[in-house]
Amino acid sequence: MARSFRRFGLVLGLLTLAAVAQAQGSKYPGVGRDATPKEVAAWDIDVRPDFKGLPAGSGSVAKGQEVWEGKCASCHGIFGESGEVFSPLVGGTTAEDIKTGRVANLRRADYPGRTTLMKVPTVSTLWDYINRAMPWNAPKSLSTEEVYAVTAFLLNLGGIVPDNYVLSDKNIAEVQQRLPNRNGMTTDHALWPGREFGSKAPQPDVRATACMKDCVTEARVASYLPDYARDAHGNLAEQNRLVGAQRGADTSKPEPKGAGSAAAAVVATAPTKAASKPAAPAEGGVDAKAVQALLSKYSCTACHAMDRKLVGPSFAEIAKKHTGKSDYLAGKIRSGSAGVWGPIPMPAQALPEADAKTLAQWLAAGAGK
Repeated sequence: MARSFRRFGLVLGLLTLAAVAQAQGSKYPGVGRDATPKEVAAWDIDVRPDFKGLPAGSGSVAKGQEVWEGKCASCHGIFGESGEVFSPLVGGTTAEDIKTGRVANLRRADYPGRTTLMKVPTVSTLWDYINRAMPWNAPKSLSTEEVYAVTAFLLNLGGIVPDNYVLSDKNIAEVQQRLPNRNGMTTDHALWPGREFGSKAPQPDVRATACMKDCVTEARVASYLPDYARDAHGNLAEQNRLVGAQRGADTSKPEPKGAGSAAAAVVATAPTKAASKPAAPAEGGVDAKAVQALLSKYSCTACHAMDRKLVGPSFAEIAKKHTGKSDYLAGKIRSGSAGVWGPIPMPAQALPEADAKTLAQWLAAGAGK
């Protein structure tokens, strides 16, 4: 009896283990499903540095210029040099960098900034990011030809490919061999362990000791720009882009006390929101909530703010200049505009005429909140 009981217990234990293993290896009932091949293909769009995942296609520099001026220049500038919204894409590279594959200006501590073409080591990174994230207000909306073309135009701006170049999946590997910083990427920094570092790999600085002798003395600032001259060129905080490390100081106010310290520097570079005027009442039966919904729907706020210049003029500026001109504004919204508010053009907007009229009536009535 005892032996039979032990045998029964052993069998029961084995069955229990098998059931547990089966439960761990099976799917949760009623939760989720397998992704279809089409769904996986739509998600799996990355392009590797060896160009695996790159779709077949091509695009010319000339075609890229057309797409750029219509969908890219409003944020990046006509020549990719603008730092108003994002960091500049082009600049800082030379013909010698293209030959060596190492950007000399990256070694200069006094160089004022770092552009995309100075830093990026693989052309696949440019193609992949443009494909998945651009334009800002409509990511993944570019066709394969447009992505090739915009990438070609950006490379042309950097002097990497000629004006008549047609970039394709067949020649992109050749272009990689001309990228200015193609030899600038390294893993020799000990940020993660790996055999690639060898036995003499550098060690992370986790055993730092305080400097006790021959220490570098802190610089003493002997003079400051007078308060009355700080805004001689306008408020610098409103002239730079709103994201990234490069910010302008708020020159509309006197410099904070102790501005030489790191904490004061953070305060000095934080943009301040301009005082907004009281909202003007909507006229012509324009619903303010409906207007806000349209501004969000058509991504108008990606380039325009209520009371300060962003990429384009503020809504308040437009309303002040074109008070009562709703028909004129509706036409400009749909057809686009260039040269009125500066060098950055506003592309034509594909929206129904009724929505354009609603926005135009709101602007013509004062752009009230």
